Amino acid sequence: MPTRTPARPSAVVTLTAVLGLGLGLGLAGCSSSDGKPELKVDGAFMPQPVNDAMASGFLTVHNSGGEADRLTSVTSAISDEVTIHASENQRMREVRGFDVPADGELDLERGGNHIMFTQLKQQLKQGEKVTVELRFEKSGPLTVELPVKEPTYNPQS
Repeated sequence: MPTRTPARPSAVVTLTAVLGLGLGLGLAGCSSSDGKPELKVDGAFMPQPVNDAMASGFLTVHNSGGEADRLTSVTSAISDEVTIHASENQRMREVRGFDVPADGELDLERGGNHIMFTQLKQQLKQGEKVTVELRFEKSGPLTVELPVKEPTYNPQS
């Protein structure tokens, strides 16, 4: 009677290990955000304007996602003229957008990059809130309230 040779256990174990490793590597490449930007905003404020012509807004956009995004525009009911400005060498200039790096943040702060409101439709007083909509290249819009603070307010000091 012919003798059967049993399957080699090492071949079965090796195949199982290779399949398991492949599955593990495939799952490791997935993240809960699928690499998309995950944006949230904090630290938002607007110093009370010293005149009715213009105001500035400041905030921080945090991106906890694995992909960068870009702030492209801001709108608000208090002005039809809302722009974003970069500040360099004590000069400001209007820009088309600001990058929000993956796993990073965009700081719009006093003395630096900021939101500019011109031709205000109403006089703003300390204690009020201004609603703005931030628009991004990849993510959906974010609605944010900027509390109006005293004219000299600076959270950095």
